[in-house]
Amino acid sequence: MSQIEIIYPSVSPRKKILKGKQMSKNLMIVESPTKSKTIKQYLGKDFEILASMGHIRDLPKKEFGINIENNFKPYYVLNPDKRKIVNQIIKRAKESEKVFLASDNDREGEAIAWHIQEILKKSIPEEPIFRVVFNEITRDAIRESIKSPVKVDENKVNAQQTRRILDRIVGYKVSPVLWKVIAQNLSAGRVQTVALRLLCEREEEIQKFVPQEYWIIDADLKKETKFKAILKKFEDKLIKLTNESEADAIFNKLEKEKYIVADIKHESKTISPFPAYITSTLQQEASRILGFSTKKTMRIAQQLYEGVNVKDKNIGLISYMRTDSVRISDKANAELRKLILERYEEKYSNPYKRIYKNKNKAQDAHEAIRPTSSFRTPETLKDYLSKDPYNLYQLIWQRFVATQMSCAKVNMTRVLIKAGDGLFEANGSTIEFDGFMKCYPYITIKYIGDKMPLLNVMDEVELIKLNKNQNFTKPPARYTEAALVKKLESEGIGRPSTYSPIISTLIDRKYVNLVKKKFYPTELGMEVEKFLIAKFSDFFNVSFTAEMENRLDEIENGTTNWLQILENYYKDFIKILKNIDIKAERENLSKESDIKCEKCGAPMIIKWGRNGQFLACSNFPKCKNTKNFKLNENGKVEIIEEEKTDEICPKCGGKLVLKIGKFGKFYACSNYPKCKFTKPYSTGLKCPLCDGNMLERKSKKGKTFYGCSNYPKCKFITNYKPINLKCPDCGVDTMFEKSISKNGIKKLVCLKCKKELIT
Repeated sequence: MSQIEIIYPSVSPRKKILKGKQMSKNLMIVESPTKSKTIKQYLGKDFEILASMGHIRDLPKKEFGINIENNFKPYYVLNPDKRKIVNQIIKRAKESEKVFLASDNDREGEAIAWHIQEILKKSIPEEPIFRVVFNEITRDAIRESIKSPVKVDENKVNAQQTRRILDRIVGYKVSPVLWKVIAQNLSAGRVQTVALRLLCEREEEIQKFVPQEYWIIDADLKKETKFKAILKKFEDKLIKLTNESEADAIFNKLEKEKYIVADIKHESKTISPFPAYITSTLQQEASRILGFSTKKTMRIAQQLYEGVNVKDKNIGLISYMRTDSVRISDKANAELRKLILERYEEKYSNPYKRIYKNKNKAQDAHEAIRPTSSFRTPETLKDYLSKDPYNLYQLIWQRFVATQMSCAKVNMTRVLIKAGDGLFEANGSTIEFDGFMKCYPYITIKYIGDKMPLLNVMDEVELIKLNKNQNFTKPPARYTEAALVKKLESEGIGRPSTYSPIISTLIDRKYVNLVKKKFYPTELGMEVEKFLIAKFSDFFNVSFTAEMENRLDEIENGTTNWLQILENYYKDFIKILKNIDIKAERENLSKESDIKCEKCGAPMIIKWGRNGQFLACSNFPKCKNTKNFKLNENGKVEIIEEEKTDEICPKCGGKLVLKIGKFGKFYACSNYPKCKFTKPYSTGLKCPLCDGNMLERKSKKGKTFYGCSNYPKCKFITNYKPINLKCPDCGVDTMFEKSISKNGIKKLVCLKCKKELIT
């Protein structure tokens, strides 16, 4: 990439004339219309604000787009959907005196600015183009950035471009191998595959886990008030009971003993507030506290950052939400400390300004996620935000305010109770001073609420009941979205902007299912992971991927050459790729069954497809017969017979059968492939808007939806399941299942008159 020169304007720039008309003073280019609208309010009529709608160009979708021999030179193409936007940007840039590129302050934002600059250079080569960056969309931040414009950061662009090229190499070189060996339309990703590996390895741990029996003995005790103690030692040895007979032997001895207080320890523990949110911690806590997916969290945070309509003005409510930094500006901290003194008692304000440090230098250019104004409290915004944005803003505000509040203090009591040869332990905690927890209460404190009576050493306590309970060790827990993000972050895999797309891709590719907020790898996901790790274990592992993230940071800092990174990676990667024998791998994956093809008599083999395993004739391509199957309790293959109907094929007179394809259920002729007649699957229920039938379909992402058979004349479509029930208000034949509660109560809605019923 050549050096990018930016010509700065003189103090008194000359006015330019275009066809007798004075040019506009300034043009600012951002990514989104909402961001554009918010900024416009702060800059007024001297500025025109245009939105690029994200990236305007990228590597081509249907080509590799990288010239490996020519220093990995990328071939960028204009997004066809952005042609009109780009033409408008060029036109307005020619009519403006100064152009400011104000995309987000991260690698992707820098790349967007660079691409726009490269296009504008061809149209206005002599004009100055400025880069402005800000961490929040506020009047002061934006005006300050315009006073101090900078150059497009070439190192940051190189880091983004290196990541993009690395991902393209993996995607375009490995994915076709998956298509040939396993099934069409699969994908491999440099970071995505490592995330899949973590999920599959956890699943293997769970499957291999053998529960171990253990027993716990505890005592319900009383000294004025009741409390519970757990047996920790017996005969001065740590207790470990593996069966009932061992538990019974000790239990019988302890039942007859006196329970005497042997020792009491009081400890005061200080709990400090956490730093303000970074991207990963926001995703984790929004999942834990609010039940949000990572995708939902980032979508709402983007809205809060770009601007929300408050009293007829668009206001950016939070700072930039893609960040690794825990740093807070002095100005923001000063305002926050003022708020705390006004809102709470003085004792809740930390005596000194609390400063949090970042792990590395690359993060220090950013700030943590915080409100743009501490005084914009959640209650002042309640009338302007819907439920989910309000809850997320409140969470961000609470976490930020807590950073400058006093520490919480907890009193912890530990009591040791002697019973013959047994030693029991009881614990309790009480909050002495809530401190920052008054604002941010989402802290888990061990034994909180377990109150201990006033005890003295040598006090005898009453044994109310001695208990023995059988337990079994549990396998490691499956990852939730929050747990996976935490794992990726702790291992240094990916960056703030990548966590949500990684998870979405794994779900969209059907490599994993998200059931009750936990990840379950599918058979397809396990097979893809198994193959990729077997062939590319040196590349798709935690340490290598984390090390590559460090190299990208070094490129951004200007301490590592990006071409050298690509050359080393590609040389080793392509060597492994060339040694893969596609035919042999496909044969290894295909398993012969004892089922014979009813059309040609050849053995049927088990193959993989996008939707899982199926039976295919080994005589392919001469015979294209396929069957769905399942494994019975003994692991034997059983064919799932196609559901036959009484309908006759209008083309050949054969019977129609119900099949399941890429886009859901459909009817096909039983004489396929001689006859290729098909028709959509109908639910048998009427469209609420016309006389058509409701058809069940599936989207490209595998989600079921319902549409009218009269499409495109009738464009009715819904995700709600149709129910054979007349609407009591308008009389339409079909109502739709809107939701089902945990206790099975259904909410039905009429999509014609909006009548709702509870059943």
